[in-house]
Amino acid sequence: GGARIQEGVSSLDGYGDIFLKNALSSGVIPQITASIGPCAGGAVYSPAMTDFVIMVEHVGQMFVTGPEVVKQVLSQDVTFEELGGAKTHATKSGVTHFVAKDEIDCMDKIKTLLSYIPQNNREEPPRFDSNDDLNRIDQNIVNILPDNPYHPYDIKEIIKSIVDDGNFFEIHEMFAENIVVGFSRLAGSSVGIIANQPSFLAGALDIHSSVKAARFIRFCDSFNIPIITLVDTPGYLPGSDQEHNGIIRHGSKLLYAYCEATVPKITCIIGKAYGGAYIAMGSKNLGTDINYAWP
Repeated sequence: GGARIQEGVSSLDGYGDIFLKNALSSGVIPQITASIGPCAGGAVYSPAMTDFVIMVEHVGQMFVTGPEVVKQVLSQDVTFEELGGAKTHATKSGVTHFVAKDEIDCMDKIKTLLSYIPQNNREEPPRFDSNDDLNRIDQNIVNILPDNPYHPYDIKEIIKSIVDDGNFFEIHEMFAENIVVGFSRLAGSSVGIIANQPSFLAGALDIHSSVKAARFIRFCDSFNIPIITLVDTPGYLPGSDQEHNGIIRHGSKLLYAYCEATVPKITCIIGKAYGGAYIAMGSKNLGTDINYAWP
C-alpha cells in the first residue's frame, strides 16, 4: 500500500482525484470499502470517506505510517495488526464498521448491507415481504426491562423483539458499545435504529457514541431510510477526559444530525432520559415526528 515513490507528485495527484470523487459521491450513492489487504499512507483516507468499511481479520490493514516509521520516530515497537489491524480499527479508532472472518464472509456482509439500502439517493430502499404479523404481540418483552431502572439489560433483545423476524443488522458493533445502531425492517421496509445500550457505560452518551450515531443518522437521511430511536440513558458521560477531548463539539454533531434529518423519525423512551441526553436522543424538540413513552 501507499504511494509509489518513483512516480513522485503524480501519485499524490491520483489520491486527490479519488478523494474528490469520494466527496462528490457522498450522499448520492452508497460507498462501501472492502479491505482485503494492506492499505497505507494517503490511500487510507479514501476508505474513511466511504459510508461503510469491512476489514478481513488478519488480512486487512490500514495505517498512515507503518510500524517501521513509528519505531524510528517514536521508538515504539508495534506490529502491523496492533497498529492498523481489523480489530484495532473496529474497537479503538472506529474506522471499520465490520470485521469479516475471511473474504467470503466479507462479501456476504456486503450483500446483506446492500439488501437494506437503495442504489442511490433518489430511490427507496429495497422492500421485502415478511410473514411477521404486523399486530404480533411479544409477551416476553415486558420481562426484558428490569424493575430497577439502574440495572443493566441488553437493548438488542428489545430491538429484535419488535422488528421483522427478529433480524437486526448491527453497524459498528465493537465500537462505542454504549450506543447501538443498525438496520432492520418493519412491515418489510428498511429502518435505521439508534438505541442506548444500558449494559455498557449504562447507556451514557460520550464522544465516540455521539459521532457514531450522528454519522449513521446522516446516512439514513441521505438514502431515505426512516429512523427509529430507543432511549434509555442517564445523560452524558462526565469527566475531564470527555470535556478536554471535545464532548461539546462532538456531542453537537448528534444534535445537528437529528435536526437536519428529513426522513420520518420516531422516538420511544423506554427507560431513563435525563438532562442534555434526553434532548439529543431524538426528542420532539429536534423535529422528531412521533414520540412515545414506554408504558
